[in-house]
Amino acid sequence: MEKAIYYEDYEIGSVRETTGRTITETDIVLHAGQTGDFFPHHMDAEWCKTTDFRQRIAHGTLIFSVGVGMTATLINPAAFSYGYDKLRFIRPVFIGDTIKVKVVLKEKYDSPKHPDKGFVVENVQVYNQKEELCLAADHLMLCDKKGFYGTEA
Repeated sequence: MEKAIYYEDYEIGSVRETTGRTITETDIVLHAGQTGDFFPHHMDAEWCKTTDFRQRIAHGTLIFSVGVGMTATLINPAAFSYGYDKLRFIRPVFIGDTIKVKVVLKEKYDSPKHPDKGFVVENVQVYNQKEELCLAADHLMLCDKKGFYGTEA
């Protein structure tokens, strides 16, 4: 679905949440193949038995990628992703864990270089099935302001 959401339309403190997605061994194997990260923490079940976690853990970058993908439910032609800041891998995600994502609109501010645009910052939070925070990052979006490019004022 496509819908234009402008800078002025975003409200600080608004929250959206996703449904769950279970992380599988296939997810880990595919991600290892795509990234070249075959470290034993992700791939060697026997070696992992000697670690504090006692089992394989999903790549942090896998959980980040899946979590971000879970939040992508709308095409917004008035905004685009500017990047991510403050990415933190807080707690491991294991094979069989089900993750959900909560997005909280954290702040917004005018673009210093473009008066027709503003930045919107969303805090992306990935939780496991125990409601434990596993990952957090700030997503920056550069958004068109109303009144420019033929939009309503």
